[in-house]
Amino acid sequence: MSDEQQPGLRRPAVRREGAHLVMPGMATVHSHAFQRALRGRTQRRSTEAGSFWSWRGLMFALADRLTPDDLLEIARFAYIELTLSGVTAVGEFHYLHHDRGGKPYADRLELAEVMIQAAREAGLRITLIRAAYLRAGHNQTVVTGQDRFCDRSADEAIADIEALRRRHAGDPLVQIAVAAHSIRAVPLPELATLASYASAAGLPFHIHLAEQRRELQECQEEYGRTPVALLAEHGLLDKRLVAIHATHLTTDEIQALGAARSFVGICRTTERDLGDGFPETGALLQAGARLCVGVDSHAGPDAFEEIRAVELDGRAAAERRHAVADAPQLLEAATRAGYEAIGMGDAWADDDVWLDGDDPALADAEDGLLADAVIFAATPRAVRRVTVAGRTIVEGGQHPGYADALTRFRRTMDRLRLRL
Repeated sequence: MSDEQQPGLRRPAVRREGAHLVMPGMATVHSHAFQRALRGRTQRRSTEAGSFWSWRGLMFALADRLTPDDLLEIARFAYIELTLSGVTAVGEFHYLHHDRGGKPYADRLELAEVMIQAAREAGLRITLIRAAYLRAGHNQTVVTGQDRFCDRSADEAIADIEALRRRHAGDPLVQIAVAAHSIRAVPLPELATLASYASAAGLPFHIHLAEQRRELQECQEEYGRTPVALLAEHGLLDKRLVAIHATHLTTDEIQALGAARSFVGICRTTERDLGDGFPETGALLQAGARLCVGVDSHAGPDAFEEIRAVELDGRAAAERRHAVADAPQLLEAATRAGYEAIGMGDAWADDDVWLDGDDPALADAEDGLLADAVIFAATPRAVRRVTVAGRTIVEGGQHPGYADALTRFRRTMDRLRLRL
């Protein structure tokens, strides 16, 4: 039975309310909020970020310098920016765990709690996706900055996840999920341990998967398989898996992800910024995979662009119109599917974004095509009101904490004095 045939199932839609267009709140399923500090600093040819891998070195340099207070100021500002773009729920793929040199804090969960605090102050729902990160890669050495990410074992990561679940049990705005950072960062046996734990606990299981061609080559060298083929061979593809990026796949791998009904998290502004490539999103959708979207590195400020880029970039790659999904399908990816991918279930139906129907981008939108108007034309400028669980967090296009968060963010950036 398809989603459309299930009785009583409410589907995401855009409706008109007086002078406003009202849509469900959007979920960004994949965020690294601390990387907001890199925006506008790693794009020029004069920086050393000429590839994903050299960009990663600059990201490590940033990570090595952050204090808990720095992280709070950057994340709070990044999350407030998301609210102004119509985002109501964020999946924070969290792998910055320890102090400099890899030394755990007295409270091992200090930085995870910083992220949750930042989301609370912004008014967002948050799923803290606690990521295990065990090594630099096959036969590779952990470098400065990267050592702040590393756990000693999957069991250590699971213990942290269990502690987070206990601390935040019963909070409807905070959920916890499980992640393995990537195939290169988590060896297969421990990745399987994490996936098994997620399944038993009923939690989403996230992983960066097949993002870069070098990642595929390294996996082939270690296991004789590409990452998706490896997971499929070991029975690790299922409906709880959220494969982030899934950029470089074979036809068989696409079919395997679809047959498992896995989620695929597309992060177009970051994937374009890093030169990752374009995933076979149309084929994934046709195969049965569930698409959702994420802001990832916060390279751009527009949640609407994250959605429409899935289709528009697909058109550019295919050299035809109507390449991936129509507006109702993209609205689904941005709302209900996104909430489900981060373990928020049906909470999408409790969160709303009110858009100015007289905004230049939306003026004269036709009632039968409201989703099309919003998906293919809206920008954050049109966002007037945002509500989360009945609480208004943006009104009149303004967030009450923005001015203070901006001052604190600027002060933090001045102190960090990033020269990349």
